[in-house]
Amino acid sequence: MLNELKNIGLSDNEAKVYLAMLELGPAPVLEIAAKAGINRPTAYFQIESLKRHGLVSSQNKGAKQLFMAESPDQLEFVLKRESQVIEQKKAELAKALPQLTTMFNLAGDKPVIRFFEGLDGLIKMQDEFLKVRVKEILAITSADDVFNLFPKHIQSYTPERIKRKIHSRVIYTSSKGDFLKGKDKEMLRQTKFVSPDKMPFHSDINIFGDFVAIAALRGKISGSIIQDKGIADSFRSLFEFTWKMIK
Repeated sequence: MLNELKNIGLSDNEAKVYLAMLELGPAPVLEIAAKAGINRPTAYFQIESLKRHGLVSSQNKGAKQLFMAESPDQLEFVLKRESQVIEQKKAELAKALPQLTTMFNLAGDKPVIRFFEGLDGLIKMQDEFLKVRVKEILAITSADDVFNLFPKHIQSYTPERIKRKIHSRVIYTSSKGDFLKGKDKEMLRQTKFVSPDKMPFHSDINIFGDFVAIAALRGKISGSIIQDKGIADSFRSLFEFTWKMIK
């Protein structure tokens, strides 16, 4: 039974002392220590530890203090406490993990990657576009999916971009055809349309400064922002090649 008690959460000496007390019944420390095969001070220390688990009680018989094991049913409370401690540690880890991950990503030359979930996450991503001081944002996007998720996109994000005098170049697909070009000048942008038949695309990619933002606009709505000059430059080159290929 020693290993079973250790697996439940008791230490080696705690398990020895508890088993000894189960066999002896009410007994003094010296007798418990001898039965458990440990010295008296160690036995007393383990008894105090088991008391905190609710597994030991004591009684006085004349001048002697006797200790006895509580019912093994109490071991369920040991497991419950262990579970509570684990849940608490998991919660603490969840709070610390984003900062630790950022510190890890910042070490050396690793790209910094941040993840965003849901519509609120994508809105936060848009805010990031505007925080970075750049003159131009390059985008490849599915206009239908963007306006489906964000019906007020033009009224919210675009005016803020114009206010900050950030220009944009956009390669987009849409079932509505080339409907953006008419307002390009006032929107500080240039657009090129590609038919969804030629480019079935349901995501949103933005390149700005040393950042690349990629968002999934269907299914599980989510996105990520990658901060890395090399990756951003590669995406920028790909965008420029595609831009020149579109008439």
